[in-house]
Amino acid sequence: MMTAAASGHTVWSRAGSTGVQIGVVMWWKRKRSKAATVQPALATATVAPGAAVPGAPAVPRDEHRNAFILMGIGGGTLAVFGIAAIAGIFAPVFLAFVLTICVHPLRLWLEARGVPRGLATGSVILAVTLLLVAFGYAVLIAIGQFGALLTDFSDEIAAFGQTFADWLTSIGIGADEVSAMFADFDPSTVVGFLGGLVGGITGWVSALVIIFTMLLLMAMDAAFLPHLHRQLQPIRPLVVTGFVNYGDNVRRYMVVTTVLGLAQGIINWIALLILQVPGAFIWGLLAFICSFIPNIGYFLALIPPIIFGALSGGWPTVIAVVIVYGVINGVVQSVIQPRVVGKAVSLSQTITFFSVLFWAVVIGPIGAILAIPLTLLVRLLLVDSNPSMNWIRPMLGELDETKQIMAESDAESKAARAERRASKGSGAGREAPAADRGSDA
Repeated sequence: MMTAAASGHTVWSRAGSTGVQIGVVMWWKRKRSKAATVQPALATATVAPGAAVPGAPAVPRDEHRNAFILMGIGGGTLAVFGIAAIAGIFAPVFLAFVLTICVHPLRLWLEARGVPRGLATGSVILAVTLLLVAFGYAVLIAIGQFGALLTDFSDEIAAFGQTFADWLTSIGIGADEVSAMFADFDPSTVVGFLGGLVGGITGWVSALVIIFTMLLLMAMDAAFLPHLHRQLQPIRPLVVTGFVNYGDNVRRYMVVTTVLGLAQGIINWIALLILQVPGAFIWGLLAFICSFIPNIGYFLALIPPIIFGALSGGWPTVIAVVIVYGVINGVVQSVIQPRVVGKAVSLSQTITFFSVLFWAVVIGPIGAILAIPLTLLVRLLLVDSNPSMNWIRPMLGELDETKQIMAESDAESKAARAERRASKGSGAGREAPAADRGSDA
């Protein structure tokens, strides 16, 4: 009995399982047949743009996109105000970061030749420290010469101000407004203003302890950088590639700008000495510093030698200074620098100019010098490490494909104009014989 019952239970179980399997198979066939019926209908149906397709899976829509945009803007604004609040720390730390990037190939070169890591680190720190000390010493000398220069030319500056006031009166500006403008003018106030400007540009000298400490720590941490890249490459390949490209681009831009700026400053110094412009060393150093400021650095470096050239030699000296600075700046920044830097800085002119103003407001005058590395860092964090943001690259300055499209468009426009001229010429040629036949008749 138990055996029969057990066998009957077994038979029933097998039959039940077989029935379930048959039911599942029939349900699957019905589902596939329905899908096969819907797909051709979807393929042949004509659907108006923007209308929902029957039977098609719904595309998920981000209903909170505007809220996310506002949150991003708010977070960015908060970050900017935070950076501005700690500008006294952020500026020297980022300067040390940029300097570490620039001298990193020296470490690699020493280690490749068997120099121990500790000695390579010390060599890198020593090289950067010597450069900073030499530059700070040159700035201190220039500030001292500038104070003496203003003292010597105080009478000429006051006379120049009076001449300028008379010229304003001659072109229709009231004498009362001109008198109010120049009533409190004192040449010694220029010392404080320009001294504060130069001191702001070289404010990292007062923070030399912070810079030296960060250089020491970053130089030691940089010994692990190649191995960190190798470790993170399989996990975050895009981030590693973005940081490597950022370092290469910043290094190329800063090193090339430094070398060309140094050459530009020396040439300007020699030219101003030949033209006998007072303070030639000061203006040569100013040209070197302003070479790091895109777009407006040339004009900032040009104004002081023009003023003192006018005080010492008149209009001929002013014209000569403008020509010399224009030729040197045009050759260096418009011919040599773009060829050497290449695509290291793929930023449009508008973004470059705005970045100079923006970072100068956020972290002070040194922000104008570090504007390009800072903007490239923001681009790395928001665009280069995010594959979904590749569409915005042409709007930021990567215009290779855009230039090709522009060239094709220009070629099409040129071909269309040539075709129109050819059609007009053939039409005029047909009208001329008809006119001749009419005159003969």
